[in-house]
This record gives sequence, structure tokens and C-alpha cells, in this order.
Amino acid sequence: MIKHTLKITLGVILVLIGIIGGLIPIFQGWVFGIPGLIILAEYFPQLKKIINWAKNKYKKSL
Repeated sequence: MIKHTLKITLGVILVLIGIIGGLIPIFQGWVFGIPGLIILAEYFPQLKKIINWAKNKYKKSL
């Protein structure tokens, strides 16, 4: 139970750092945001759908 709570907390923190990093021109926010979304996708099915959509879109563009 604690492990899941820590993973969700880490995911939320990474996403927040990614959002803040997106607002700061020097800081690359996507480096933190994407891993945060991947961690949270294990617990939230909507995020998993978004990640799968992005993967499919990337594969089609190659």
C-alpha cells in the first residue's frame, strides 16, 4: 500500500515539475513530465489511453 502511494506521489511530483519546467524557457519540462505520466498510467486508465495514443501517433509518423 505504501509503495503504491509513493509511486503515485512521485508521478504527481514529476508531472508538476514538468509543468513548471514547461513555463521556464531554460528548463526542459518534458524530461520530467513524460516519466511522471508513465508512472501514473499504471494507476489511471485514462492516462494509459493517452500514452498509447501518443505512441501510436509517433509510430505512424515514422
